[in-house]
Amino acid sequence: MSTESRPTSNEAAFERAQRVTPGGVNSPVRAFRAVGGTPRFIRRAEGAYLWDVEGQRYIDYIGSWGPMILGHGHPAVLDAVIQAARNGLSFGAPTEAEAELAEAIIAQVPTVEQLRLVSSGTEAAMSALRLARGATGRPKIIKFEGCYHGHADALLVKAGSGLATFGHPTSAGVPAEVVQHTLVLEYNNVAQLEEAFALHGPQLACVMIEPIAGNMNFVRASLPFMSRLRELCTQHGALLIFDEVMTGFRVALGGAQSVYARQIPGFRPDLSVFGKVIGGGMPLAAFGGTRDVMAQLAPLGPVYQAGTLSGNPVATACGLATLREICRPGFFDALSARTRQLAEGLQAGARAAGVPLVSECEGGMFGFFFADTLPQNYSAVMASDKDRFNRFFHAMLERGVYLAPALYEAGFVSAAHSQADLDATLQAAAEAFKA
Repeated sequence: MSTESRPTSNEAAFERAQRVTPGGVNSPVRAFRAVGGTPRFIRRAEGAYLWDVEGQRYIDYIGSWGPMILGHGHPAVLDAVIQAARNGLSFGAPTEAEAELAEAIIAQVPTVEQLRLVSSGTEAAMSALRLARGATGRPKIIKFEGCYHGHADALLVKAGSGLATFGHPTSAGVPAEVVQHTLVLEYNNVAQLEEAFALHGPQLACVMIEPIAGNMNFVRASLPFMSRLRELCTQHGALLIFDEVMTGFRVALGGAQSVYARQIPGFRPDLSVFGKVIGGGMPLAAFGGTRDVMAQLAPLGPVYQAGTLSGNPVATACGLATLREICRPGFFDALSARTRQLAEGLQAGARAAGVPLVSECEGGMFGFFFADTLPQNYSAVMASDKDRFNRFFHAMLERGVYLAPALYEAGFVSAAHSQADLDATLQAAAEAFKA
């Protein structure tokens, strides 16, 4: 165990971390490589705020990348976690709380009849992909450029040179053979989608999509695109997998699929992947679908999946306490109103400063781009003004507002953000637009 004293500056903390951790971080985006500068090392959090090792307070719009929908340290969640920890951290045996959490999720998501708990979004997406292949007996999958589904080998793929070819690995250590069955298409491109199914339909096991892509900042799948995607999957016998790790219980109580179901009659995904909010800040995720598809999982069926810490009692208690709070009447109405005020306020402030900026939001999730129009795909996101974003990010950070340190990441509002917090954020933005 290190006996070195605790660092008193972010620079010192970063230098120390780089000696023992690759890049000084345990998840790459934390390193500030996209925006430059020194990452802030956080010592504590409460409500809507973070404090770094230097004692600087920030209004937090990352929320641990989405889970902290109630804010940090909500009393009901803390009480549930403490009680669960007193009873035991992990058993390696089933608990009643696992079924209770599953029931709470299923009650809000009608497309899910059964689900399995795991420990991370990557694990959930990887398992859903394997389940789809096992259930259909088919090898090939479709994903979309700019959508992130965790760091499983088959999903770390960039687009190929054309629809007749498949993707190429985006990470060293992933053999080309591993991604030979992964086809990468342009988000919101209906014509390309139709051509892909025409070419590969009988071999397609599934299509995996972020319905609102939070790893392109905030890009929403259009209604015509999503409607046609559902039709093609049904027509060709491929499973439609909604990756709601980010959007589940964040953009609406029933997730993004409930948003689309209100606008597309009869719409439903075949499998759904959840994370972040359902764990309340603890390592917990899940994947689920119809009873017949889920019956393909071991121990009932031939598709193997397992995890030592899956459904561990502390994470389960944290997630269940969080879901109880967000299910209270009026919760999402209030959260949506706060988020809309922030998104619209940023756009109005930029316009007043003569800066091109567009914003989007749903529920407690938002995004903005330094551009004239909302991007509809990854290429358009990349064409927005990255340099201006980087300047804006640092100007906001200097003014005590913590946004995601990359152009490509969505932001999150919590129930703990007050009117005063929103006012302070928009005032900081008015100054930062001039930076």
